[in-house]
Amino acid sequence: MTAGVALQERRSIDGRILRAVASVLAAGAVVKIAAMGKEFVVAGVFGRSDAMDAFLAAFLIPNLLINLIAESMNQALVPTLIKVRMRDGWERAQELLSSSMLWLCGLLTGAAVLMALLARAFFPLIGWGFSPLKLDLSVRLFYALLPVVLLSGIAATCTAVLNAFERFAMPALAALVMPVSIVAAGVLLHGALGIWALVWGTLFGALAHAGLTGWMMEARGYRFRLGWHGKNEATREVAHQYGPVLLSSVVASGGLLVDQAMAAMLPAGSVSALVFANRFVSVAVTLMAGAVSSAVVPFFSNMIADRDWQGCRRTLRTWSRIMTAVSLPVAGLLIAGARPLVRVILQHGAFGAKDTAVVASVLVMYAIQIPFFVVSRVFYRFVVAMRRTDLVLWCGSVNLVLDVLLNVLLMRWLGVAGIALATSLWTVSTLGFLWYWAYRLLGQAADWEGRDAWA
Repeated sequence: MTAGVALQERRSIDGRILRAVASVLAAGAVVKIAAMGKEFVVAGVFGRSDAMDAFLAAFLIPNLLINLIAESMNQALVPTLIKVRMRDGWERAQELLSSSMLWLCGLLTGAAVLMALLARAFFPLIGWGFSPLKLDLSVRLFYALLPVVLLSGIAATCTAVLNAFERFAMPALAALVMPVSIVAAGVLLHGALGIWALVWGTLFGALAHAGLTGWMMEARGYRFRLGWHGKNEATREVAHQYGPVLLSSVVASGGLLVDQAMAAMLPAGSVSALVFANRFVSVAVTLMAGAVSSAVVPFFSNMIADRDWQGCRRTLRTWSRIMTAVSLPVAGLLIAGARPLVRVILQHGAFGAKDTAVVASVLVMYAIQIPFFVVSRVFYRFVVAMRRTDLVLWCGSVNLVLDVLLNVLLMRWLGVAGIALATSLWTVSTLGFLWYWAYRLLGQAADWEGRDAWA
């Protein structure tokens, strides 16, 4: 390949990734705005009522199961699916997808049934302080919402498969059906059904989302079929990668629980300050990190399948620099504008000037993590595409220990803002860990390639 052709190909890949990032970012922003509108409408209809508290508590576990089980499956499946499609053809890739879908649906259904059996035992912990009637309502709402686990899990996997085809905008926009359905049900049916209107809106939205993404996937050539095609190299590889990713997600969820539990040891209102501040940062992090994570997956997977190690190296270097350049100003703006931002958005009614000062200080410490977290997603996706999810688990485990130690140290000095700073500091260690292993894996792969060529 001549230097001119190589340069043209590299620019083509960078341009395609850029378009993918822009598509996911724009679609994600639209969905976020719709979600904020949903919160505004639902708050106006139901307020801070006991029924609304019960619904939010009921939705915690289904949402957690979707994130843990389905998202972990997607990270394990997509790189192998692309490799099988390129190496063995469409039919073998379809068999892998069908087997993985069957496996995913079984896991989601089994987890939902288990949670249903244990609901009366663990809901008193989730709804601590709820009255018996309110707690009973939470459990009944939870039972009704359980189908969402399967439906949204299917939608998430169909979306990941579409991303593997470099289809980003429409699958992301398909998620709009959820907030639209909930708003419509809340406005039109609350008089007759009360809080159950939100349940029906959520169920219909999840069904529509799964149907839309499934139809899009079928249109791209992959059929939505559940069927077991036996154990083979591909299914064993997906299973081998799935366990560490799932465990690392569990560890990450544990870190969030640790932060809130340790914040509860501080003066009253510390947990709320942590949650309020994190919502500002999570919007920026979710949009930027989600966009680059979704965009680079198919390209890394294709380059790895082709053993294009130079292409992987260039993509890592290029997109880590681009995301640094994009995320640093966002972090700087949040840090510089933390107090006025919190004052404008939150300071009214019972939320006073002292509350603004506390939340703004936490927001400043949380915002430090933004460039480190966003850039780390580029290296994270490469490590996963290299099918080294064991490293992801090790990274998460180290971070959990580091989070606890830093929390203990910094919360004594800075209070609840110290917990936010601890989170930002372990994102720095995450970036360092993933950066080191990404380039080490590249070096090892290039060495093996050279030995094979010499042999």
